[in-house]
Amino acid sequence: MPKTIHFQSFKQRLPEVTGKVFVITGTTSGTGWVAARTVAELGGEAVLLNRPSERVDAMLQSLKEAVPGGKFVTVDCDLQSFNSVRGAANDIKQRYDAIYCLANNAGIMATPDEATVDGYDTQMQTNHLSHFLLTAELLPLLEVTAHSLGDARIVNHSSFGRLHTPNDRLEEAYFHKNGGNLGGNDVGFMRGGCFYRYFQTKLANSVFSYALAEKLKASNSKVRAICAHPGSADTNLVNQMQVGFFLKLMMAAMAPMISQTAEDGAMGLITGMMATDAQSGVMYGPKNNGTKGKAVAVPAKPFETDSSSIDMLWRTSEAATQSRLLT
Repeated sequence: MPKTIHFQSFKQRLPEVTGKVFVITGTTSGTGWVAARTVAELGGEAVLLNRPSERVDAMLQSLKEAVPGGKFVTVDCDLQSFNSVRGAANDIKQRYDAIYCLANNAGIMATPDEATVDGYDTQMQTNHLSHFLLTAELLPLLEVTAHSLGDARIVNHSSFGRLHTPNDRLEEAYFHKNGGNLGGNDVGFMRGGCFYRYFQTKLANSVFSYALAEKLKASNSKVRAICAHPGSADTNLVNQMQVGFFLKLMMAAMAPMISQTAEDGAMGLITGMMATDAQSGVMYGPKNNGTKGKAVAVPAKPFETDSSSIDMLWRTSEAATQSRLLT
């Protein structure tokens, strides 16, 4: 198992966030759990969006033990159902007049070629489309904070998987109701239909982030849109993968050599969420898209800011979610 190297010194440089509300998806383990704990440690209120399960109860107990007196609020949210996402957003809007940060952290990786209840690929809806909808629903609350404090944040969690899409581009088929018909269940080490669908979602995360930053700037908003990548973090993603025993065994054997802990992997995400110098339109993670290291600014690739990809992503995401975001 890897050991945490950078996180403690990183956390010492973070500001207090007393009184600020952070909405975070996917907090039962990994980087989301670390982010929620850190918010509470620094005085903020962590609103935890997860699909209902026994793991949520265990998560809440572990967070309360880690930060006695920390402010944690749980909200049921199944990212594979747009109705559930809207319900979660309505719950938040009833509880709060303003929020400081929306951290779109949750994700699944290399899962079977199946459709959600809405007809979309499970990975694309979980990792991007539902986060697009959540952003559209909660942007007004973020704008309230940005107006009063001069700052609010939207952080999308991508990965270096975004750099492995075939032909280095988004493909529109992945954004339509084609769940179950997008490459089958072939899976190898960083290849096969299961991984290719994942790569599309992670590229969607970064394209969305860069586009959102530009659209917010054009609307004179003070909300920052930031992206992050965790490198290769020791999280529950591999355990969630529905792949063969030997592939999981191989990936587990490689983890100590290429992975960092969830704490170190969360530094890019948390930089975007609260670091005073985190800039809108920038991705933070290990240098040169590496698997380990401190969170630094990572330059965008040309295909992540391609105008045709941005237009396609925005058009199809609005159509899928039946929402309007800065248009």
